[in-house]
Amino acid sequence: MLWIRAYDGESDVWSYFELDVEEWALRQVDLQGPQHQPVTAAPLAEVIEIRDRSDLAAMAAYERQYGVLAEGALRGWQEADGAAEITRQEFESTWAAARETLDADRIEETS
Repeated sequence: MLWIRAYDGESDVWSYFELDVEEWALRQVDLQGPQHQPVTAAPLAEVIEIRDRSDLAAMAAYERQYGVLAEGALRGWQEADGAAEITRQEFESTWAAARETLDADRIEETS
């Protein structure tokens, strides 16, 4: 496993990835803007489960809530702005905070 982050200055987004040995995203977190607002916190396992067991409407609802997971291998990530390998602990704390925020947003929308 490999944990990385990269910055997209054009959209002001920090992306954090958990990658497998072939550098495919297993989990992804995107934090946008100066407040680092979570806009993505999606794991491959959930995406596959929804894709295989639900319809397009369910997938669209999931993506509105948790964002879209990167597709394909992220080879060459080292050339991205601000790209760096990070610790598992840094990824896990970022992941937990992002999921908590997006889960809370979901509860507020349905209340």
